[in-house]
Amino acid sequence: MAVATASSGTDAPPARAADRTAALRRSVQRNLTAHGFLIGAVLCFACFQWYPMVREVIMSFQKAKAGRTTWVGLHNLDQIVNDPSFWPAWRNTAEFTGLALLFGFALPFVTAVVMNELRHARGYLRILVYLPVMLPPVSSLLLFKYLYNPEYGPINRSLQLLHLPTSGWLQSPDMAMLAVVIASTWMNMGSATLIYLAALQNIPGELYDAAELDGAGLLRRVWHVTIPQTRLILSLMLMLQIVATMQVFVEPFILTNGGQGVEGSTTTVVYLIYQYAFNFSNYGAACALGLLLMLVLAGFSVIYVRLNRRLES
Repeated sequence: MAVATASSGTDAPPARAADRTAALRRSVQRNLTAHGFLIGAVLCFACFQWYPMVREVIMSFQKAKAGRTTWVGLHNLDQIVNDPSFWPAWRNTAEFTGLALLFGFALPFVTAVVMNELRHARGYLRILVYLPVMLPPVSSLLLFKYLYNPEYGPINRSLQLLHLPTSGWLQSPDMAMLAVVIASTWMNMGSATLIYLAALQNIPGELYDAAELDGAGLLRRVWHVTIPQTRLILSLMLMLQIVATMQVFVEPFILTNGGQGVEGSTTTVVYLIYQYAFNFSNYGAACALGLLLMLVLAGFSVIYVRLNRRLES
């Protein structure tokens, strides 16, 4: 018995080591697929997100000519800042962002609140609201270009029938940006509306019941219950819309004859980047302006994160 006990004690450590090796092998095999997907995602981000960003930063300090690049320091930045279109482009971008937030941020939330109060046909209304998002952007913008036509457009014809003053819309320096914002809001509000509606449906019904018992009407319920309960999603959507609207390009490009508009009234920062890169073949200046835009958006992101931390604390 003593000999058998000693032999058993000698074989125990190799057996435990073999068990650990087998367990490690099973763990690796079990997670191999997940690791493969993770590596693939990281490679995609590295190739299509991180590398272009790093390359943009490098090219903003370079000048490319005849396939050769030379370091020019801050020459590209000085060139774009002294461009007469630089500050008007930022002003137009800020104007578009402000108007888009005024319409595109408030209108989807109001629409979601109204839909949440309805008891019937909510599913059909969801489809109706989301339908413009499913349409190709170019088709939607060409439709609005027809609607805005000053001669035969339905909008001006309707205004004439009502004996109201008409407008040149896209041909007017004062109205062109507003017309672009209206088209953009109609195209994109469906996604935000459904996100807000999902957030509203997660609010406990007891809160609304208590507010109704206290005699609160719809506006007071929205102010004291809905907005506080959806504060985080509202702040997140606000940040996402600021980032998206400051990168506007497709809407003015199609609606206003290449993005410039009358007297440059709809020239945005991203359209100016497009001009530098594809019209002037000045990739260094395009990258420098893109880097400035990225820094501005990064600044908004930092402000958003800090404000959120204060609200949560």
